[in-house]
Amino acid sequence: MKNLRIVLAGGGTAGHIEPALAVAGEWLLLHPSDECVFLGTAQGLENTLVPSAGFELAVIPKVVMPRSFSFDLLAFPWQFFASVVGARKVIRKADLLVGFGGYVCASAYVAARLEHVPIVIHEANAKVGWANQLGSLFTKFLAVAYPVHEGRFNEALITGIPLRRDIQNCVESAQSDWTLARNRAKNELGWPLDKPAIAVVGGSQGSASLNTVIAQCVVPLTARGIHILHSVGAKNEIPLSSGGYEAVPYITNMAQVYLAADLIIARSGAVTVAEIGALGQMALFIPLPIGNGEQFKNASELVDAGRAIVLEQSFFTPEWFLENIDSLLEKSKMLPPSTIDKDLHAASKIAALMEHAISSAGEMA
Repeated sequence: MKNLRIVLAGGGTAGHIEPALAVAGEWLLLHPSDECVFLGTAQGLENTLVPSAGFELAVIPKVVMPRSFSFDLLAFPWQFFASVVGARKVIRKADLLVGFGGYVCASAYVAARLEHVPIVIHEANAKVGWANQLGSLFTKFLAVAYPVHEGRFNEALITGIPLRRDIQNCVESAQSDWTLARNRAKNELGWPLDKPAIAVVGGSQGSASLNTVIAQCVVPLTARGIHILHSVGAKNEIPLSSGGYEAVPYITNMAQVYLAADLIIARSGAVTVAEIGALGQMALFIPLPIGNGEQFKNASELVDAGRAIVLEQSFFTPEWFLENIDSLLEKSKMLPPSTIDKDLHAASKIAALMEHAISSAGEMA
């Protein structure tokens, strides 16, 4: 059998890129002689994440989705045409396109259709994005992280969200004894075992809103004996660490932190929710107040399981947090130490769907 060329598209944010990287890694474990190439733009986070993971990145022109009647609306057709032309050059020699959503995917789906390349689509969010909605017109090989009850994704394969290798390894090693694993993680981080620990995770760029609230709560929280790890974002000013408060620009050992924290405060992007669901004890999610509402829906499974609370950003104030922190930590203490492992085999399920799509080449939409 010839070596295959797989193109993966899903640029812009880590929520699109990390699942794609996990699937590419899984595919190469199964098919080590094949080639995986990523499609992105010059502006996206893929320019850092993809090369650092050892994969080739092919760049195509960025398309700005117009939100209102403006110059962007007039420029959109030309941008989209140029982006499709660029995508066709990358995809025409491919055996399969795998899309994970984001602006780059719309051009990729159209290009793959024009080149008669089979398409697999994975939707990580509870609400399907517009690019994946478009792509679903061209293929029947659809996968979702959460059940979708309408449209073409209604009958999609439910796979969960592909986890990063470090997250997956941490879950697998912790499954034999979750309590021991959580205590070991605290020890390795230098956190006290006899005090509750909070991790504030605002993403790689941090969150000004979360940072402001936490800054006003540090003194009263540490006075209660609560340990705080605060990821403020690489581009933000780093506060002084003192006592039980640690401020860092970015958390590199995320799996260990998820495992050790009694409470995690974070946005509720699909990947973040999946990682916390796999390793975290209890979460307070503050969804981004922009977008199409997917961040509110992403956390619903953890909320139903009693492992998370979702709060609108406007309600997350220092007063609210100080008033509710004890009840959040008490809920965490009452939960079993084990977690939800539904995403553990997501990458292998998507790889199986990819194999099916390749073997069924010619059966398009």
